[in-house]
Amino acid sequence: MSDHPVPRQRPLSIGPLRAFEAVARLLSFRAAAEELSLTQSAISRQIQALEEEIGCTLFLRGTRKVELSGEGAVLLPTAVSVLSKLDQTVRQIRRTRGRRIVNVTTFASFASLWLIPRLEAFQRANEDIDIRVSAYDRRVDLEDGEIDLALRYDDRPSVPPDAVQLFEELLSPTVSPWYLQKPPAPLKKPADLARHALAEEDDARPSAEYLGWRRWLTAQGEPDLQPRRWLYLNFTYQQVQTALTGQGVALARLPLVHEQLQRGELVEPFGKAGRLGSPFSYWLIVGPNAARRPEVQQFADWVKEQAAITRDQLAGV
Repeated sequence: MSDHPVPRQRPLSIGPLRAFEAVARLLSFRAAAEELSLTQSAISRQIQALEEEIGCTLFLRGTRKVELSGEGAVLLPTAVSVLSKLDQTVRQIRRTRGRRIVNVTTFASFASLWLIPRLEAFQRANEDIDIRVSAYDRRVDLEDGEIDLALRYDDRPSVPPDAVQLFEELLSPTVSPWYLQKPPAPLKKPADLARHALAEEDDARPSAEYLGWRRWLTAQGEPDLQPRRWLYLNFTYQQVQTALTGQGVALARLPLVHEQLQRGELVEPFGKAGRLGSPFSYWLIVGPNAARRPEVQQFADWVKEQAAITRDQLAGV
């Protein structure tokens, strides 16, 4: 008989593997038990069973702390990956068994000014599809399976090759029409802005450089102009609200306010001469795990149709 143990061929059980991942992440049998709604002794038994199946010690158990053994450290990345993929697949299966849901991530101002006003039309035509909008001013990873589709604001080098450009950025000073009827009007030339309050982008992200007044003023030959006062706001929809309520002048993103311009709720005091482009654009990105789902494709196609309408309207404004 050989002195060497015969390698085990039976597949590992998922329960002990999940217990292992929780203990390894939390470095505590008690905390892992609380997270998994099990007793501490049950966690200990699962870890012991896993160690027997693998044939090695996975944790170094001290009196006050728990540490991964060398073999445990080797196993952990694979365990995390396997459990993550399993959970992702289960989430997708659960979604397909219930109502069809499309999970969309975008930034707050795009959701408020462009997406949400149009959603009713999509939902009237697709009553069996629910839309869940998560508005974050940060990027969300589309690989995790929680989000199906992203509507982002970025430059071309920062988006994946399969991203679809919805429309380009275009900036222009805007005010409410009745604002021009009261002091400190008029607004005939850029230098007149020195007598007005300017709503300014207050954001540390790279795109803020292209959304702020200083770049626009420099392009108009007024690099040193100082307004009567600055009003610093970190969301675009807040700046638009400032213009709509007559509190000052907003450097508006025309793709997001072109309908207000068409309705006469906002006007461009300097006309088309006051417009300025940007290297940033608006993009549609479909998650790799969601691209095959019909409801996601339906919604993506609808977004592209709406974007085409926006492009046509911008050309006519």
